[in-house]
Amino acid sequence: MSSVPIQQLIGIAVVLLWLAVVLGTALAIRHRFPEQREWSRKVVHIGTGPVVLLAWALGIERWVALPAAIAVTIATSLNHRFRLLPAVEDVGRHSYGTIAYGASIAILLALFWPAQPLAVAAGVLVMAIGDGLAGLVGPQVRSPRWRLFGQGKSLAGTLAMAGGALVVLILLQLIARDQGLAAPALPNLIWIGLLATALEQLSGYGFDNLSVPLTAGLLWQYWAH
Repeated sequence: MSSVPIQQLIGIAVVLLWLAVVLGTALAIRHRFPEQREWSRKVVHIGTGPVVLLAWALGIERWVALPAAIAVTIATSLNHRFRLLPAVEDVGRHSYGTIAYGASIAILLALFWPAQPLAVAAGVLVMAIGDGLAGLVGPQVRSPRWRLFGQGKSLAGTLAMAGGALVVLILLQLIARDQGLAAPALPNLIWIGLLATALEQLSGYGFDNLSVPLTAGLLWQYWAH
């Protein structure tokens, strides 16, 4: 068996270090603000998103990235069942969001990595940043509220989701142009952001963590030119 290339080892080490910092921050927030259960979970949610860009920049290959994503999905499934790390789970409601999030990343990697890394980044970061901001802003800002399929939503959180998604997509478009890669035009980015926001409204049991990334990633790749 050939040895693992040093570049891959460095990439794995950097990604693991980043994830350790994210998890450590989430645990610290859970300890400091035990009444704000959603905060630590959203730190993990947002903090894991940039791992895709790190993996791309570090040249992490498919045979490393995909098994790692599958392993994380299995780990989050076990954590959901046994609550080994409560900071990763939102114990205030029944949700499979963390499992769906890991599964969506694994599916996007299987579909597009490493040939179309920005399609993966679009799907993951729209969910990580957009939905993460919605979960943080919505409960803190007073605005009209409603319920869909048992899930509370707000105008402030919905606007945060839409704004965060669009900013992410525009930044990825700029990165694509800088790297000479194909990317959707601005009108299509707006459509991706709007559709992702609409799907986030249908978030029963956390399955928007699956529908939003997959839709954003697939549409990015479809409209890239």
